[in-house]
Amino acid sequence: MASRTSPQTLAQKILSAHAGRPLSVGDLAVVRVDYVLAHDTTCAWAIEPFHQIAKKVFDPKKIHIFFDHAYPAPSVQAAQLQTKIRKFAQEQGIPIITDGVCHQVMSERFLYPNTLLAGADSHTPTGGGTGALCMGFGSTDAAVAMATGKIWTRVPGTIRINLEGKLPGGVYPKDVILSIAKDLSAEGANYKVVEFGGSAIAQFDVPSRMTLTNMCAEIGAKTGIVPADRRTEEYLRRQGRYRPFERTASDPNAEFEQTLTYDVSKIEPTVACPPDIDRDVPVSAVAGTPITQVFLGSCTNCRIEDLEVAYNILKGRKIAKNLKFIITPASRQVFEQALERGLLAEFSRMGAIITSPGCGACLGRHMGVLDDDDVCVSTSNRNFTGRMGSPKAKIYLASPATAAASAIEGKLADPRKYFRA
Repeated sequence: MASRTSPQTLAQKILSAHAGRPLSVGDLAVVRVDYVLAHDTTCAWAIEPFHQIAKKVFDPKKIHIFFDHAYPAPSVQAAQLQTKIRKFAQEQGIPIITDGVCHQVMSERFLYPNTLLAGADSHTPTGGGTGALCMGFGSTDAAVAMATGKIWTRVPGTIRINLEGKLPGGVYPKDVILSIAKDLSAEGANYKVVEFGGSAIAQFDVPSRMTLTNMCAEIGAKTGIVPADRRTEEYLRRQGRYRPFERTASDPNAEFEQTLTYDVSKIEPTVACPPDIDRDVPVSAVAGTPITQVFLGSCTNCRIEDLEVAYNILKGRKIAKNLKFIITPASRQVFEQALERGLLAEFSRMGAIITSPGCGACLGRHMGVLDDDDVCVSTSNRNFTGRMGSPKAKIYLASPATAAASAIEGKLADPRKYFRA
């Protein structure tokens, strides 16, 4: 890391290392990037700006273009955009990745602690669960990064969130981050880094941490991050790509703009009620609300761990009549893991609809678009008006456990009654 004379947060340290000089909060800096991410929407908007400043990308091996938001193409317009992007990628020697949601696949295959990702997507912070600094930018910024390998940014301040205690049965990281969103609101962390710590964070594996960092985007944060540790090493070893890394952390006397502490043992299964991320209540307060669809998917909560949580609740039961229960694995790897463990066959026998990996119904383009009267329980990250289809539809955000319990009953349900210790 870059030399420095004053205490620094983890984000400052990573940005300083990539700027080649010590940085303070509020500094404007040009920083080197380790990866650039774009997808089948944002990449299309980056092509023209890119050609205005360069003929070739700085390094095709460090640029990752995904078809995930609407793939396979559900419309002629989407197909045309993908053709445009594919032509650009072929000219530049960049492979198109079609193995699932960009944030999930980046974490599975590429991201590494203390590295810097510039991503043309608002949920780029997901990768912060690996100990990388993953920051979202616009398509024009992505074009500059693809051309130069650098990007400019203002160094954000950091909000530290300490998690203490032990999660009770039936409560999961999604419930934790929804509880935090209730307190901070949709704008409470605007252009801040949210850094997670505390004794409970050691209980959270990397997939769980990715749920926390993913939803930092919903409270306005520039990114979220969990310092890399033993759990990070375990994850990288499971993925077959471990190499030694520096366990970088904020200095003990680093200045945080705010420090919040949560006792996770006191958190209940929680849902975000439509149409805002911070309208969070215990699911017991809205239990019994009729629903028409359950979506178990997205970069927030459809990893193999999430599917197993849902399966343990659903095992031996059936999906409620007249309910659409859609399962969209976050990546090809997750799909194959679920296939090998027999989960997909079991879900199918229960009445679930299983789709190809990708963003799916999350953004309301295909594979689960909501009609006017639909009420959906979703494990995704956004419930604003019109997010998944009709502006008259209602979306409740919940954990995979709450989604599974609700799928059984055909109404919002507390998962704790189904919890198997």
